[in-house]
Amino acid sequence: MNQNGIPQSAMGIFAHPDDPEFTVAGTVACWTRAGCRFVYVLCTDGDVGTHDPSLTREQLAAIRREEQLNACHILGVEEVVFLGHGDGMLQPTLELRRELVRAIRKYRPEVVLCGDPTAFFYGDEYINHPDHRAAAQAALEAVFPAASMPLVFPELAAEGLTAHPVKQVYISGTSETNIWVDIGATLQQKIEALRQHKSQLGDWDPADMLSAWAKETAQGQGMEYAEAFRRMILVRDEERPAETSEPTQDQVHDRP
Repeated sequence: MNQNGIPQSAMGIFAHPDDPEFTVAGTVACWTRAGCRFVYVLCTDGDVGTHDPSLTREQLAAIRREEQLNACHILGVEEVVFLGHGDGMLQPTLELRRELVRAIRKYRPEVVLCGDPTAFFYGDEYINHPDHRAAAQAALEAVFPAASMPLVFPELAAEGLTAHPVKQVYISGTSETNIWVDIGATLQQKIEALRQHKSQLGDWDPADMLSAWAKETAQGQGMEYAEAFRRMILVRDEERPAETSEPTQDQVHDRP
């Protein structure tokens, strides 16, 4: 972590292209501006995410990969790992956990961002996609305890991938938030990144919706625009006393 509590390296694990842009891209841009090395791991290519019968799954997968790479260029994300699982059929299997542990041990992030596997409903109009829940469950199970335990998936050692403890997890889309990240300086980057997913947005501009979401999230936190998370601290910063290892208040607000 740097002196503002921003990690030197982070990984976002999500189900589909565009998932991180809808949810955490303001934080991603904030952190990459501060020098954080950020990697995305996307479990599927989003290859059934269309109502256009003229497209094949292979064609759509190629389109969505390109859109995601364009979005990452705007956000400063250095690399994207596409695992290529079937869209709409993702399950939190041991094989998926092994793939995520491989990625964590390879890139060795201090922080992992993911969704909330317990979130089934948002309001009265949206049922959370089962792929979102599966990706989130697999991500958390890969982070703890698997990635940090050398006797779990020992075959990865043959690839030079040794155990790695993730220090913190930031869980988005949860009702149990305890930390808020000020994205006032990066909201426009988030909007522009989401705009790259043209196969999903069509002619719709997400600017008003993302701004309204961020403004609502920031209420009562002394910010204009924010993203909120449940932060799990798994490993305390060993280089500084615990009482000084928290992010500064100009970057994030903890729940009172």
